[in-house]
Amino acid sequence: MHLGEKGEKLIKHFESCRLDAYQDSKGIWTIGWGNTSYENGARVKEGDHVSQHRADELFRRISQKFVNEVSYLTRGIQLQQHQFDALVSFAYNVGADIDADEIAEGLGDSTLLRLILENTDHPGISGEFLKWNESGRKVLPGLIRRRKSEAYLYTTGGLNLL
Repeated sequence: MHLGEKGEKLIKHFESCRLDAYQDSKGIWTIGWGNTSYENGARVKEGDHVSQHRADELFRRISQKFVNEVSYLTRGIQLQQHQFDALVSFAYNVGADIDADEIAEGLGDSTLLRLILENTDHPGISGEFLKWNESGRKVLPGLIRRRKSEAYLYTTGGLNLL
């Protein structure tokens, strides 16, 4: 699958674009559309600057990485485009968590993914999105809004940018 229009709109709405490096809520240097690293794996650092064109290109390449990872994590099940888009947005923000442990550091080891793999229409899916509302052990209003939007997109196919 690919990242659809609704998924891209949702991600860009909540990430917004900043051309000068800034520290996110956890103090991690970030640039462009919420990117903490570049395509080559180099971390964003203080003083970095990108053009709008470069920020858009970085978004395209980094989002493709998450498309690939979500595709890998959901292999064997049939997702609708809006469900896939919601999961890519989620992974773009919290990480795909493709590793060998069972610690839920992102989508890969989450109960959210487990429920989706059991049944893409499981009634508990929306609630699992909403549990991921903290950064640095603080509940953030922006994350609450984002998770509600992701859950809404996943369950209804509609885009509700709160």
